[in-house]
Amino acid sequence: MVTRDRLAQVYGDDAERAEKRFAALEKTYRASFGEGELSCFTAPGRTEIIGNHTDHNGGRILAASITMDTIAAAAANGTSVVRILSEGYPDPIVVDCDALEKVPVCQGSTSLVAGILAAAKKFGYQIGGFNACVSTQVISSAGVSSSASFEMLICAMLNQFFNDGAIDCAHYARMGQYAENVYWEKASGLMDQMACAVGGTILLDFQGGNVKYEKVDFSFDALGCSEVIINTGRGHADLSAEYSSIPQEMRLVAKEFGGENLCDVNESDVLAAVPALREKLHNDRAILRAVHYFEECSRVDQAAAALREGRSEEMLRIIEESGRSSYELLQNCYVPEHPEEQPIPMALMLARLYFAKIGAGICRVHGGGFAGVIMCVLPKLETEKFVEYMTPYFGAQNIYVTGIRQTGAVWIGA
Repeated sequence: MVTRDRLAQVYGDDAERAEKRFAALEKTYRASFGEGELSCFTAPGRTEIIGNHTDHNGGRILAASITMDTIAAAAANGTSVVRILSEGYPDPIVVDCDALEKVPVCQGSTSLVAGILAAAKKFGYQIGGFNACVSTQVISSAGVSSSASFEMLICAMLNQFFNDGAIDCAHYARMGQYAENVYWEKASGLMDQMACAVGGTILLDFQGGNVKYEKVDFSFDALGCSEVIINTGRGHADLSAEYSSIPQEMRLVAKEFGGENLCDVNESDVLAAVPALREKLHNDRAILRAVHYFEECSRVDQAAAALREGRSEEMLRIIEESGRSSYELLQNCYVPEHPEEQPIPMALMLARLYFAKIGAGICRVHGGGFAGVIMCVLPKLETEKFVEYMTPYFGAQNIYVTGIRQTGAVWIGA
């Protein structure tokens, strides 16, 4: 299996725990599939730093991979059949590369794997059978992209076993997007997949329908801070209507100015036309969400400029402004039809009370919103006490101390 030195390159001080995780997977693999030379793979989850709900309208996002990851011990098996055992799931994933058209859509991970295989084939890459045992730390249905992490892990295996490393990160992401669009019938973009595939902090630009990205030098560690993800207790799997309303309402405003998406429109034109828009659309929320889009893209640009100029200390202020805009303008912190249920505002309120007492720390809704998780950033020296403070409210099992890692979806050794 992979060496401790290689694990240290990916996991840093957490290398020993990672070694134990891979050793457990190897044991499971041997018991299930027999002997053979195994390879180890990892793909992180992701955190959205700034750029909440801008990608679908051609906007910009600052995102990063995180230290929570999905891992695999795997080996090519010389057949056309992919077999995956996933920790915590009783049924194996079994997909025949020669019969992808027979795999039904919207059937969970089996459909997703088939979709990635189909995408690889569509894009001109080689596919084949392999056996794998998979384990994940990435929270499911909570805004840190557990599905994209799994997708990018599968892409890394296909790249290593059958393509001699020829598949780049952008195609990883497009393969994951294709799988979700076609085999899950989910209108997902590329942000989640890109952040999981590339590693580190990346600036993403979605204008024109094509994603452009560049790596930027940023980590919370460099600020002496930890990132704490708090799962408020409700996933986002049943909130499709709420998520869909955001791009739809943004495009409703764009249409009034002859644009398809808000990237085709100027903020000054929208602000000048607010009285007329209110009269015609009868939808104040759509206008507020449009203004959030413009201001949020501007914040991404401010953050990127600050990082390029070595002013990383400004990041926390910009992140906090982004979170307040999501709360007040985007309005994705609770479901309007159920105002009595507000786990995100509750978590934000409790965190802000704590930060006010210590004079440091920020928090914001994380990911799609409406339910799921919040992101908190605070000094490392205060992290343990903060976790203790939040535990009675949400449970220790729902609080995750994480950070930005520089390694994306990769093969890390045999």
